[in-house]
Amino acid sequence: MSALKLSLHCQGDDGFALQLDCQLPAHGITAVYGPSGSGKSTLLDCIAGLRSPQPDSVIGLDDEIWQAPGVTVPSWKRRIGYVFQDARLFPHLNVQQNLDYAMARRAPPGTIDLDQVVPQLELDDLLSRAVDTLSAGQKQRVAIGRALLSSPQLLLLDEPLANLDHAARQQCVRCLQRLSDELQLPMLYVSHDIEEVSQLADHLLLLDRGQLVEQGSLLELCSRLDTRLSHEEQAAAILTASVMQHDSAFDLTQLAVDGQPLWVNHLPYSPGQIRRVRIPARDVSVCRARPQDSSILNILPVTLSEIEDTDSARVLLRLSLGSQFLLARITRKSVVELKLQIGDPIYAQIKSAALLMEASDQA
Repeated sequence: MSALKLSLHCQGDDGFALQLDCQLPAHGITAVYGPSGSGKSTLLDCIAGLRSPQPDSVIGLDDEIWQAPGVTVPSWKRRIGYVFQDARLFPHLNVQQNLDYAMARRAPPGTIDLDQVVPQLELDDLLSRAVDTLSAGQKQRVAIGRALLSSPQLLLLDEPLANLDHAARQQCVRCLQRLSDELQLPMLYVSHDIEEVSQLADHLLLLDRGQLVEQGSLLELCSRLDTRLSHEEQAAAILTASVMQHDSAFDLTQLAVDGQPLWVNHLPYSPGQIRRVRIPARDVSVCRARPQDSSILNILPVTLSEIEDTDSARVLLRLSLGSQFLLARITRKSVVELKLQIGDPIYAQIKSAALLMEASDQA
């Protein structure tokens, strides 16, 4: 299987050092996630050749080596697209000319064309516009298009949505989802926003203070109790669900997760489509018996598979729902009073508002 190979040591300022030795899948979107100062941007700069790691470092994609002992391929010879937090468009060129600039200078073979990028990034009506007349979201979509039209083997995105409002961010997320599906281009996506990561990523790389903390499938890592993700305030499990039906009378959509129904606010998707659902741990409670009179629509039978070992006031539970898992954050007092034990059949109560999120066709 193709892979991005990373074995590098890069010394930074004030004693900081990025040290990695791992392989990442060379397909789909890998999110690089961690707190500020964890080395996310340093990693992308090393891969792009904008920062020099130690001479014995190794960076390569499949059989192509960009960095190794005695080998340093300059950044302009690496077929890597890079999208920064600020769009960095050429202000003296209009949108069409910015895109043409990338196409004119790309190394053959050019496998990504304008007729793929322009509609997918919703740029059709912007081509004749001057850069200084664009909104922040429009500029970022043009920057993504320009990076893609350089025909890269790998696309790096360093918090590209950080400066956008919610509407512009969601538009860019949808565009990136479509492009990832159509172009089959591996992407490394840096973000500090776990909700954004949850919408886009297939694989997750967790960094902290320059060290690799964990890596693996997004869906798996988000539902485990032993990761830093599960101990963040916004900890949430990510599930895959299929659209079953729509209830127009109440403006709701019914999803199915491992055969169990989940009701969410109306989604504009056809029955049979696969969605990702993000369910925050704080929005899940448990009970021994199914309540008969409750305003909560989603009360699902689950099995208690793991209880966090802690003396804190709050405790995390891992709940199996078929082959997938929920997280629930409850008080330790509730665990004692309900006499909860691993293997118990119980019910998870989920607030329906917690279930709705934009998602990709490929979960």
